[in-house]
Amino acid sequence: MKITESILETNKKQKEFYNNIRQNFSTKIWANFRNGLLNQIRKSIGIQDQAYLLHKEWFGDLSHKKVLDLGCYSGNYWSLYLAENSKDYLGIDLSDVAIAKLNERLKPFPNAKAEAVDFLSSDFADKDYDLIYAYGVLHHFENTDILIDKLNDKLALKGEIISYDPLETSLPIKIIRTLYRPFQSDAAWEWPFTKKTFYQFQKAFVIKERRGLLGKSKWVAFLDILPISANKKKIIGQKWHQHDWDESLASDSVMFSCMHLTMLMQKR
Repeated sequence: MKITESILETNKKQKEFYNNIRQNFSTKIWANFRNGLLNQIRKSIGIQDQAYLLHKEWFGDLSHKKVLDLGCYSGNYWSLYLAENSKDYLGIDLSDVAIAKLNERLKPFPNAKAEAVDFLSSDFADKDYDLIYAYGVLHHFENTDILIDKLNDKLALKGEIISYDPLETSLPIKIIRTLYRPFQSDAAWEWPFTKKTFYQFQKAFVIKERRGLLGKSKWVAFLDILPISANKKKIIGQKWHQHDWDESLASDSVMFSCMHLTMLMQKR
């Protein structure tokens, strides 16, 4: 599928944004909610650690794998681990400022490097990756068909993708996002997964495993208004999260009630 000039121009604007982050008021409000309250919920009931550990399990033996760390900025939670343990590692991001920082961190690893390049552009010609790690990245592409074509082009035979992205399939979250989106400074490259997006990936790849996060557990914050102890709130939150985690493996309805989705996908 042809990559249009408008997509590449949007990515240039995205590069400028992340090189000189300037969030407007509404974007800052959402960021504070996401990085404040939601992070507090994730940490208090162990959601984030569980997702990271699952990703490490999904990596498997990296010693023979060529790895692409897609949209890694200056390094995500697992970037240095991937760089140290994989046969070949490349981290890419639009931001040359962030990539310069990552290259400094990669100096101890001779088989690792980072490049500031647009994944969709012809400037990025490398391929045959055994693993593409895309943490918080795939939802930055508005055109899912073009993204899927490019992912398939870059993967080796039976290559895998590990993704982690926001969903807007929960009605309350969709309403909130719809209300603030017109005022959002990064709206042009923020496209949380819809049901259609998920089914596009499901059709294009073999989804070997998936987990939803922040379904029932996203309502833990409202327990603060009840006269219960912090420990009791934590126990309830962990129970709700485990329900999200376990049931989203097979139930679309539970998965779509969640705010985040992580997947292990394999090239068909």
